[in-house]
Amino acid sequence: MNEVAPGNDTEGMTPEEALEHLQQEQRPALLAYVSRLVGGDVHWAEDVVQETMVRAWKNPHSRVDGRWSRGWLYTVARRILIDQARAARSRPELTSAEALTHIPAQDAEVDSFIDGTEIRAAVAALPERLRTVLVELYYQERTVVEAAQILNVPAGTVKSRNFYAIRALRDQLA
Repeated sequence: MNEVAPGNDTEGMTPEEALEHLQQEQRPALLAYVSRLVGGDVHWAEDVVQETMVRAWKNPHSRVDGRWSRGWLYTVARRILIDQARAARSRPELTSAEALTHIPAQDAEVDSFIDGTEIRAAVAALPERLRTVLVELYYQERTVVEAAQILNVPAGTVKSRNFYAIRALRDQLA
């Protein structure tokens, strides 16, 4: 059975008057209820109450004999909160602007120098057959076919050596 708040008769009112009546009569109690559910977060509670009011206005079943059903409003508000909580859990956590200021710039000269030095050392430590393929493909920016012609090996061999060279570099740099 729907619990109906006393004195909420909206029959004979214009739509604007009925909406204002809904806001005046139901909003304070609903806001207090939702505020308790969200741990005092006033902004979140306001958003939930506003959404509840919109749904009440759009749904004719929210009124019984021209009165707004408080039980219906509370149920809708609680379900909106549940939906928002589920949606928040399914999204990745947002990073604040403060946390981003502590991340070093990608262009930092020292970091790029150290990275470049480590990579050059790792490439130099590779066997010559793997190193020459990497030099032709990445440093000389040649295609697989061009590198195969220069190294005088089949294109499939260039692809295979490239695969093993990259894997060896990954192991060395890890």
